[in-house]
Amino acid sequence: MPMACEPAERVEIWTDGGCKPNPGPGGWAAVLRFRDAEREVSGAEAATTNNRMELTAAAAALETLRRPCRVVLHTDSEYLSNGITRWHQGWVRRNWRNAAGDPVANMDLWQRLLAAAAPHQVEWRWGRGHAGDAMNERADRLATAARQGLGASARAG
Repeated sequence: MPMACEPAERVEIWTDGGCKPNPGPGGWAAVLRFRDAEREVSGAEAATTNNRMELTAAAAALETLRRPCRVVLHTDSEYLSNGITRWHQGWVRRNWRNAAGDPVANMDLWQRLLAAAAPHQVEWRWGRGHAGDAMNERADRLATAARQGLGASARAG
């Protein structure tokens, strides 16, 4: 169920994603907090990469918001943080080519993330993973559980 907020109010989101091994089966998760309400979203893919799971977590979290919001999105992914705050303008200017002229990796997910972020005022915050931030650790546990659940269902089927 999508979360609704007033534009002047703030939603905080913590995201994480990963694979084991990389590439391989992966999981992603996000914890959204608005006022006193919290919501968890997560998912998994059988064959993916860490970077794809990090991008998916952020896009999926933003897609749950029903109205434009002020958002603080926390990530432990330097790839996500740098891509969204520093690199994507150049990619768009160069028609989704990186500085070397090659197609941008994960272009589909970068475009999805930009579309998901567009209605909102997003402040992107990077923080080191596994450094004691309780919400980052919670998102990590959820992403790991999603990845492990994928493996369990594949073994059971």
